Amino acid sequence: MAPSERENRPPHRNDGDSHFPETESTFVLDADCTRCPELVACRTRISWGNGSRDASVMVVGEAPGAGDPDAEQWQGGNHTGMAYTTRHSGRRIRKLIAAAGHADAYYTNAVKCFPCDGDGSNREPTATERANCRMHLETELDAIEPEVVVSTGKHATATMLAFDGRELDGFLDTVLDPVELDAFDVMLLPLLHPSYQDVWLSRLGYTESEYREAIRERLP
Repeated sequence: MAPSERENRPPHRNDGDSHFPETESTFVLDADCTRCPELVACRTRISWGNGSRDASVMVVGEAPGAGDPDAEQWQGGNHTGMAYTTRHSGRRIRKLIAAAGHADAYYTNAVKCFPCDGDGSNREPTATERANCRMHLETELDAIEPEVVVSTGKHATATMLAFDGRELDGFLDTVLDPVELDAFDVMLLPLLHPSYQDVWLSRLGYTESEYREAIRERLP
């Protein structure tokens, strides 16, 4: 199936889960983007940002995973065309941010297409792929104008710091430690990636309830 045909499939609908985004909230910037040939070959759909354009909180991940096309609803951005819509990571981070008082947050990824490894799993996006998608992320940041950007995981945090020409030196030390990003006049709040939250939370000295409360305290 050609990329344009995949992108023009009927939209995925919200079947009642309050945390699942509405299709109408999707922010499509380039419906047939072909900047990265390898990602075009990998992806089923482009996973665009979604949520309120007036959100004070913007959540940025690295890239969509393979997803599960057989899932009833939370199939993942590679199949829904909407960032952070996997059953585990997507649902978890949305519930976490909603519990902190921001059910209307905007969600996106630094790279919009699934970077496959050839065996059905995902790999890290290349520097070229991140650079090719950088304009999309800049457009979203300029359009949403959030007060806080929540970066989930090491790679998303590094992507955001790069806007200020800064490098990430030790990700775990940055978790829950807000920093100002001059490039967009916004506060960056790094969080654990939801896929690895259970692994690292206790090592950071937090219970799950303490972690949720710490996030709430740091968001507007």
